Amino acid sequence: MTATRLLPLAALALALAACKGTAPQPEAAKPATPAATPGRTAAAASAADDNLNAVAWVQTSVEYQAISRQTYHAAAQLLDRALAEKWNALIPEERPADVGDGLPPAVVMDIDETVLDNSPYQARLVAGGKEYDEVTWDAWVAEKKARALPGVVDFARAAQAKGITLLYLSNRSEHLQAATLANLRAVGMPVKDESVFLGLGTHVEGCEQNGSEKTCRRQLAGRQYRVVMQFGDQLGDFAQILANTPDGRTKLYEAHRDWFGERWWMLPNPTYGSWEPALFNNDFGQPREARREAKRGALRQDR
Repeated sequence: MTATRLLPLAALALALAACKGTAPQPEAAKPATPAATPGRTAAAASAADDNLNAVAWVQTSVEYQAISRQTYHAAAQLLDRALAEKWNALIPEERPADVGDGLPPAVVMDIDETVLDNSPYQARLVAGGKEYDEVTWDAWVAEKKARALPGVVDFARAAQAKGITLLYLSNRSEHLQAATLANLRAVGMPVKDESVFLGLGTHVEGCEQNGSEKTCRRQLAGRQYRVVMQFGDQLGDFAQILANTPDGRTKLYEAHRDWFGERWWMLPNPTYGSWEPALFNNDFGQPREARREAKRGALRQDR
């Protein structure tokens, strides 16, 4: 493993949004909160937070638990078939052409909101009226308090029992490796050794990393293992997004949609992701309200 490489600022901002939350930017000046008036509730006087419902749903709804558990349960039922039919869950463009079928099997898993639940960090941002920044994120990771998503540990142990290695391909930076692996072990996830953590900054010989796209690291996984399944909460966890626009994302999804529910498994994450900046031209430099207005404009009212 090598130290994190310096990345283009624009690419890094988009990448961080796709892996941990709203990309770090100086917070826009907030309008003064209107004074309470007769008939005006405290809630109405407070600015709305885009993430309130999303974080509350993740933390409190049975529906979220059910979706996560059924995803991992369904995937576990297909492990024997994946091994027998020698599935390869990497798209041909990211799969080494000269590697045979004799490689050991592996499952590639994103970490955040795929294996570990970071909703307490998001809840802190909501409570404080803040947005993501690297300092608070690193401090949260260092606490090693993230819980496992429902069903993921049972799936991982079932895969391990069949001789499948779990690879953690994450946009957590390399300097967070020790805390991350400790958290994974604490919740019961199999961790073969340090090599299974493919974090942001992992050097891949012969491949130039573009921002925090995971292409190079998927290629590295494919050189060492036959990847039979991939799990993530973002489209970019499965293949490279060439154009992070609604149309570009739809095109990638349509090209590979038949793999979802077999080789690819998507977990729900309404709290952040690359889908969000796609709605405001990937420009986190805009004030928060400008970004919110762009998202409002993307809503479909069918009238």
